Amino acid sequence: QVQLVESGGGLVQPGGSLRLSCAASGSIFSINAMGWYRQAPWNQRELVASIISGGSTNYVDSVKGRFTISRDNVKNMVYLRMNDLKPEDTAVYYCHAVIGGTDYVVREHWGQGTQVTVSS
Repeated sequence: QVQLVESGGGLVQPGGSLRLSCAASGSIFSINAMGWYRQAPWNQRELVASIISGGSTNYVDSVKGRFTISRDNVKNMVYLRMNDLKPEDTAVYYCHAVIGGTDYVVREHWGQGTQVTVSS
């Protein structure tokens, strides 16, 4: 069993910063990719940022230059540093990972979500 647990969400003023964290635990053999999705009310869930095992990163256009994704391979953690937050960044943010289990089966996993609210 694999579990993803997010933390770091909260209420912040426009222009402020937050850092989201996601910890993966369980029967993990390898982590092929990790990323962050977000979903605002009535909107589709969108991929915000991702990082693959080789270290390459990808960002949705709306957050380029403001958000940075990183990972700690020793601790099986992924982070999303969010700077210059805007009201349109308000959403539930979900950690996502593609993980090879100790049974050699590759599966995708989702965290429970953490709320980010950007408001004055």
